Amino acid sequence: MPVTRLNHAVLFVRDVQRSVAFYRDALDFRVKAELSGAAFLQAAASQNDHDLGLFEVGSAAAPSGAGRSSVGLYHLAWEVDTLAELQRIAGRLAELGALGGASDHGTTKALYAKDPDGLEFEVSWLVPADRITPDLTMTTAPLDLAAEIERYGAQTRGGVGVSFPATV
Repeated sequence: MPVTRLNHAVLFVRDVQRSVAFYRDALDFRVKAELSGAAFLQAAASQNDHDLGLFEVGSAAAPSGAGRSSVGLYHLAWEVDTLAELQRIAGRLAELGALGGASDHGTTKALYAKDPDGLEFEVSWLVPADRITPDLTMTTAPLDLAAEIERYGAQTRGGVGVSFPATV
């Protein structure tokens, strides 16, 4: 049987309570379980037992060198259902000083941010498969969220998990 989806991710963080507060405030995650030095969070619309595990390693932990001086995970990407939700999260990430950028990848509209430990993550909306046209190729350009809302509609449900047109 093939793998069907990512069930959860686990991050090592300096301060688990600080990270819990960040993911709660930034992405509306809720705590499902806590242990000494660990927390298990669930995204608001998720049916997973948990989507994110956080394990505290202490304030003396060095920053991640992944991509700069070592191999390692670049980022996690969380999907949202609508461009309105992407816009709301963009505002919240900006308020928190966490928003690092926004890119139009053709079939994916993405925000990039960093958590309190500098770990990068993406929040994205995927163009529905029936709205993907041949001119919508994989690219990286600045995201004009207002223009994308005008083009697709603020409440149009994204093509969750879809990033290329379906083959006929």
